[in-house]
Amino acid sequence: MAADLATGASDEELMRRLQGGEEAALAALMERWERPVKRFIFRLLGNVTEAEDLAQEVFCRIFTKRTHYRPGAKFSTWCYAIAANLAKNRLRWWQRHPVHSIDAWIEAGGEIADESLSGASAAQSALRQEQILAVQQAVAALPLDLRTALILFEYEEQTTAEIAAALDCTPKAVENRLYRARQLLQRSLFPAA
Repeated sequence: MAADLATGASDEELMRRLQGGEEAALAALMERWERPVKRFIFRLLGNVTEAEDLAQEVFCRIFTKRTHYRPGAKFSTWCYAIAANLAKNRLRWWQRHPVHSIDAWIEAGGEIADESLSGASAAQSALRQEQILAVQQAVAALPLDLRTALILFEYEEQTTAEIAAALDCTPKAVENRLYRARQLLQRSLFPAA
């Protein structure tokens, strides 16, 4: 039913249906957005288990707050805003409960994607994995506001206007965050340059 409902219906149309009481619309939205939301949260928190848990919470919030969705607004912006706020709250919780430091969570969940080229030598593959890990660690070390903007822009391919709406700031503030994030990454990854 969710697959049939999702076919051809826009996210905004599915939200309109959900607001109208058609609960199957939520399943269709989950089918479409579960992986991108998990990926986004994982990139913010660095923990697979937390990303899965919070992604489920995002869809619970979408359901319970469905009346707050403005018809005509872009669903992805609203969805990422909910996900970013939940991730920020989780990071605050970790900071208040130092038994589980943020660094420990990042290390525990930091998986390295196997992006090695087929036929590449073991040395090249190892170097590639080291580079991926270095970038992941550098991104994880960014302040949350910079990291969130960078992940939404680079990985989730959101526009500065969409990011501004999701983070409740101006597009110029997003541009400044992206600039600062790139500067910090440059210094972190290439300190001698």
